[in-house]
Amino acid sequence: MAGTLLEQRMIRWLCGLAGYASETEGEDCAASASAESLAHGAAGSALSGQERASAQGRHSDRSGEGSSPSTELLPHETTPRVRQPDSLNAAKPDGVFTSGGTQSNYMGLLLARDRFCMSRWHWNVRELGLHPAASRMRVLCSEAAHFTVKQSAAQLGLGEQAVVSIPVDSQHRMRPDLLEQQLTQLRDDGLLPFALVATAGTTDFGSIDPLPELAAIARRHDLWLHTDAAYGGALLLSDKHAGLLAGLDLADSIAVDFHKMFYQPISCGAFLLRDRHDFRFMRQLADYLNPAEDEEDGVPNLVTKSVQTTRRFDALKLYISLQHIGRLAFGEMIDYTLELAGGTAALIRQEPAFELMNEPVMNAIVFRYVPASCPVGRSPEEWSDELNVRIRSTLLSEGTAVLARTKANGRLWLKFTLLNPRTELKHTKQILQKAKEIGKALEAGG
Repeated sequence: MAGTLLEQRMIRWLCGLAGYASETEGEDCAASASAESLAHGAAGSALSGQERASAQGRHSDRSGEGSSPSTELLPHETTPRVRQPDSLNAAKPDGVFTSGGTQSNYMGLLLARDRFCMSRWHWNVRELGLHPAASRMRVLCSEAAHFTVKQSAAQLGLGEQAVVSIPVDSQHRMRPDLLEQQLTQLRDDGLLPFALVATAGTTDFGSIDPLPELAAIARRHDLWLHTDAAYGGALLLSDKHAGLLAGLDLADSIAVDFHKMFYQPISCGAFLLRDRHDFRFMRQLADYLNPAEDEEDGVPNLVTKSVQTTRRFDALKLYISLQHIGRLAFGEMIDYTLELAGGTAALIRQEPAFELMNEPVMNAIVFRYVPASCPVGRSPEEWSDELNVRIRSTLLSEGTAVLARTKANGRLWLKFTLLNPRTELKHTKQILQKAKEIGKALEAGG
């Protein structure tokens, strides 16, 4: 039971952090810590939590299995970081820990699908399967959204054809004007848009969609708004950068990953829901697991709001890290990596041998080496792509650095994702210098 209670309290803290209305009062469960503790603290405490979670073995959703740490580990009740207007307090938030963004995005679209079918046709998908008109249902997201939006649509029986991608602006954010146009066109075509997926931190660029504008559009068109904040959700820990997520609290559901900028071992994520009543669409009761009597008696149980039955006690990792490091120090770590990204982007911008693809919003930087010339018989695009592939593989094989790669506008690019607060500007400068030297040598060798 104690493990279930701790997870529930961590969820309440997260809901408050995200700006959802909260019922809790009292101290913040994450004490502050000095910047000097950053070097080893996050990884060490998270690994400690990982070991304890593993030692606990199975964390069943059943509350009475006794597979949890003692109640002495329970955090204090927490205070929401952002107070909501009284008009929104009618909806009580909730959530559940998940394996990560993939599962959380799936859950968001599952609830969106089922609520739409119930609202429009009084059709219970869980009991009856897909409605005959389900092939007309549509999900909208940006063209930079995570692949799991399409994956989830396929798994939910709607097919990838149900996902409509909206073009992005020069900062790789969804364009609200084109979203409005597409919604009008879909309805003119007799199709049924039911969900909008916003992204707070795209995989390649760390771009954040205009959340308040998208929320307003979702309200006007009666769409479920799911915000994929798997990458960017950690900005909530930063007093300096939390404003980048303004409008996050307007989403019907939110995906957050803790094995990204929360520095937790894989796997650890959460699905947050603005109105806990919507969990009714996945509520299942079993006499041997979560009987109705338990629910009537107020016994906490997580089976009714999870796609998993047996799960690891991943809430413990995050709890221990927050207790040891503190929210303020986590925020300092995040602030530092964003500043490091800005400094690294400036180095790239100043070097003629490189082209910068994006001005970093978070800590992702997309760039490439630009060859000075092109061999006879080769196209400049093909030659540039080949050089960047070889630069990346050489850096890896020599043990210098591991750079990611991606494609944008049909071209190949290299990518820094600067998550480690112990990385310094001198390190990224050295990597860039080495990449330049490799590129020049490859050009000379043809």
